[in-house]
Amino acid sequence: MKFTALVSLAAAVMVLAEASPIKKEHPGFAVNLTRKDNHKPDIFAQMNKMYNRYNRSGARVRAAGTTGTVGLTDSGADSEYYGTVSVGTPAQKFRLDFDTGSSDIWFPSSTCTTSACKKHTRFNSAKSSTYKKDGRTWKIKYGDESTASGILGSDMVNVGGISVRQTIGLATQESAAFSTSPEDGLFGLAFAQIESVAGVTTFMDNAIATGALAQPVVSVFLPSVRRNGGVGGQYLFGGIDSSKYTGDLTYINVDTQGWWQIPMDDVLVNGKSLGFNQEGIVDTGTTLVLLSDDAAAAVHKQIPGAVYHPAQGQNAAYYSVPCSSTTGNVGFSLGGTVFNVPMADVAWNPLNDGTGNCYSGIQGGMNWADGNPWILGDIFIKNNYCVFDKGQARIGIAPSKY
Repeated sequence: MKFTALVSLAAAVMVLAEASPIKKEHPGFAVNLTRKDNHKPDIFAQMNKMYNRYNRSGARVRAAGTTGTVGLTDSGADSEYYGTVSVGTPAQKFRLDFDTGSSDIWFPSSTCTTSACKKHTRFNSAKSSTYKKDGRTWKIKYGDESTASGILGSDMVNVGGISVRQTIGLATQESAAFSTSPEDGLFGLAFAQIESVAGVTTFMDNAIATGALAQPVVSVFLPSVRRNGGVGGQYLFGGIDSSKYTGDLTYINVDTQGWWQIPMDDVLVNGKSLGFNQEGIVDTGTTLVLLSDDAAAAVHKQIPGAVYHPAQGQNAAYYSVPCSSTTGNVGFSLGGTVFNVPMADVAWNPLNDGTGNCYSGIQGGMNWADGNPWILGDIFIKNNYCVFDKGQARIGIAPSKY
C-alpha cells in the first residue's frame, strides 16, 4: 500500500507470527482512473521508505449487472493512484493501491482502534455472510519503524467485475504514521513467491485458475496531470487495450519471479547511451525511477541545471532539476527497444524554495552491489503502457497514447 507517494506500504517486510508483440485486443475488465488534487507528497519520507523497500482459493463468481469498471483516483502530482475494491457480502468498499511491487491484499479491520485505522474504512467481518476465518496472524514493520499487524481471513474480493474468494490481511494495529495515507490498503499484483504468508495464493492466480480472466494479464495505463489532466487511466484485468498505446508491444521475459523483474540494457539521455545496465523492477507502487548512484549521477550530468543535494539528518540525498526543463528525454533500453520519459516528467515536483527547481523524477540509491535492483515506477509507467502477463511471466511495453 503506498502510504507515501514514492513507495507502497506493502513492500516492507511482512512476517508470519504463527507459522505454518500481440495485437489482439480483448475487452477485459477496466478500472478507470480520475484525479485528486489535495494530496501533497513528502519527498523525504518517500525516499527513506523506498530505500527500505527493496533492500535485501476459491470459486469464481460473477455478480449480475457488473459493468466491469471501477473508478480510481490520481491523488495529485501523479504521485500515487488508488481505486475502489469491493470485499464481502454485501460489499464493503475500500480505496486500495494497486501495486505490482507486492502480492498481498490488506486493509484495516473494524476491531482496530488506533488513530490511523479510525481515519480509514475498516472491514467488519461480522457483516459479511461470505467471510471465513483463517486463524493465522501477521505483522509488518517498515523502514521508518511504522508497523501494522493483524489476522488473516478470506472473503469475496471484487475488482472491475472480477470476483474470487481471496485470502486477505485484516489489520488490528496500525501505527500513527499511516494516518495521512489517502488509501485504506493495498492490492498486490506481484508473484506468489513474495506473498507474506507461505501458501497464500494471489488474486491474479486465483482469477486465472478459476477462469475469471479472458487473458492471464493485467494492463496498466496511468494518467498524467501534465498530458491529460490526470484522468482517463485504467487497470485492465484480463485484456489489452490497443487504443492506449502506439506501435506494437515489446515483451521482456521476467527473469526472477517475485517482483516483476527484468533486465535493463541501457540508460540514454537524448538518445546518447550512458553505458549502464542492471536488473530492474517495473513497479506501480513506486512513484519515481530509481537507479544506482553512478547511473543517476551520469543522467543528471547530462541535464543542464541539475543539482545534487547531499543527505541531511534523516533525509536521503536527492537530485533536483530546473522545473523549466521541457525538451529531451531519458530513455531506458528494454528488450531491444528504447522507452522514454520526457524531461518534462523528470522535472517532477517543485521544491518551492525560490530556486525554480523541481525534485527529479529519477533518483539514485539502488546499487546492485548491495543487492538492489533498479525500479521503474510511475514516472516511467505513465509514459509507457505496461502489460503484466502472468501466463507467460513477461511484461509487454509500448509508448502510451493520450
